[in-house]
Amino acid sequence: MSDAPTALVAAHAAAAVVAIPLGGVQLLRRPRGDARHRVVGRAWVVLMVWVAASSFWIRDLRGGDFSWLHILSVVTLVSLGYSLWRIRAGDVRGHASAMLGSWLGLVIAGVFATAIPDRLVPTFAVTEPVGFLAACGALVATTVLVLALARRVTAATTTSAHP
Repeated sequence: MSDAPTALVAAHAAAAVVAIPLGGVQLLRRPRGDARHRVVGRAWVVLMVWVAASSFWIRDLRGGDFSWLHILSVVTLVSLGYSLWRIRAGDVRGHASAMLGSWLGLVIAGVFATAIPDRLVPTFAVTEPVGFLAACGALVATTVLVLALARRVTAATTTSAHP
């Protein structure tokens, strides 16, 4: 595999790994709908669009052909668009259901993508364990940074709105 596809797969996987905990925070955190929810949600949607869109250039699972994971990518893009449309229409339940479905699809795809032994992530973990741990640490730090920045941005917005 050349460096370009490896870099694409690494960027795809990194975005997915950051999106999993961010999505989990969004689903579990209360209250929903506040400024922090919107900031983290926007970051999550950007990550999800990248993960879904970049998958169309990653076709090593079936020797260059599209796989069932690409169907999930189409469903994810449609679901994200539907979710944004529903929340703009004031349909919180429709928005929440579509976002939950997108997040569950991400988690399930991640499990299947990493469970295949010859794929990049398990191979990297076995052949370069220190590099793998460093990458995991960097991704955890990125996730924490996004959450901290969302907290800071929303705190600054709240403070400036109420002098």
